[in-house]
Amino acid sequence: MTERVVVTGIGLVTPVGSDRQTTWDSLLKGRSGIGYISLFDAEGYDTRIAAEVDDFDAAALLGRKESKRLDRFSQFACVAALEALEDAGIEMDAEDPDRVGVLIGSGIGGIITITEQHKILLEKGPGRVSPFLVPMMLGDIASGQVSMMIGAKGPNFSTVSACATGADSIGEALEMIRRGRADVVIAGGTEAAVCEIGVAGFNSCMALSTRNDEPQKASRPFDSGRDGFVLGEGAGVLVLESLEHAEKRGANVLAELAGYGSSSDSHHVTQPHPEGEGAARAMKWALGDAKLAPEDVVYINAHGTSTPMNDKFETIAMKKMFGEHVYDLAISSTKSMTGHLLGAAGGIEAAFTVLAINEGAIPPTINFDDPDPDCDLNYTPNTAVRREIGVAMSNVFGFGGHNASLVFKSFQQ
Repeated sequence: MTERVVVTGIGLVTPVGSDRQTTWDSLLKGRSGIGYISLFDAEGYDTRIAAEVDDFDAAALLGRKESKRLDRFSQFACVAALEALEDAGIEMDAEDPDRVGVLIGSGIGGIITITEQHKILLEKGPGRVSPFLVPMMLGDIASGQVSMMIGAKGPNFSTVSACATGADSIGEALEMIRRGRADVVIAGGTEAAVCEIGVAGFNSCMALSTRNDEPQKASRPFDSGRDGFVLGEGAGVLVLESLEHAEKRGANVLAELAGYGSSSDSHHVTQPHPEGEGAARAMKWALGDAKLAPEDVVYINAHGTSTPMNDKFETIAMKKMFGEHVYDLAISSTKSMTGHLLGAAGGIEAAFTVLAINEGAIPPTINFDDPDPDCDLNYTPNTAVRREIGVAMSNVFGFGGHNASLVFKSFQQ
């Protein structure tokens, strides 16, 4: 019999809140976290807006010495992981550390550290480059740092699948527990790429919105006026446990992680498949893994990046997967408020999906003012909706053709 896996804790650091509750309250109010870039001087850039994490004091949360040795993406991961563990009521002293794993991914890793140290190399020479450069920039180091911080000695590694990273991390954590390799896994995604080279790079491939005069209206998934995504930063972490372990310690179960599907478009380095073929397969496999029918799904937290092609092709993929039931679905893109957190997107959006089930509320897609005829589904426009949700899906699709889908359901004994 396949081990059932449940979610018992959530940790969030996002552009709309530096913890779980603030973030969720902001989403239900339809509050945008997008504004003018403050992390560097963006004068002269095509895009001068981003979804930054405000009022984030890593030194106060992690200690001054420790935080100085962590890139911003690792700081986010550590803070989110600590909140998730507290939310779950996990006391590491009471756990077998060999049975606790950490799987937190990043699509880009320590790009801020690389940028800063490269400047030092050019201006001051190789002898002035920090000895912490390499351990701060590694893509797997957030997972490693969380493991060291909490004393988890089980499997500890990082997946990298562009924007699908966070969801793939959670999906692989599910499989790890099912295999019996761990009782508890802290899983999710983290990212901090709002820096000179990050923004310039995405501008060069014409992926970002340039709606600089209206930052809070720039991310508008499925709207006919969308012109690109808005770069965001932050982290989303879940505590996953085997049901047996959670029940043994009397944990509060938020939802059950029932299924995971992962596929490749095998089509183009940045563009999604125009018929949504790969995305539809990921959804199909996730539902099959969960042993659920398409008609069971009530809500989808869509990838919904606010780019012209993604939103159109994702709509095609949902129609391909769900048939006529697609018109009964509630769908939303929370990226309209948080921006696109790249490798962290799957982590925070999985958390949002669990909260939607647990709270009986669907966050809106804001800035949905002028519907695109090609995007004709119920995207929960502009206002949150109260609704009982038995089964929900979170979808993320990334550069390189990576697709990942997670299926959560309300917990039943």
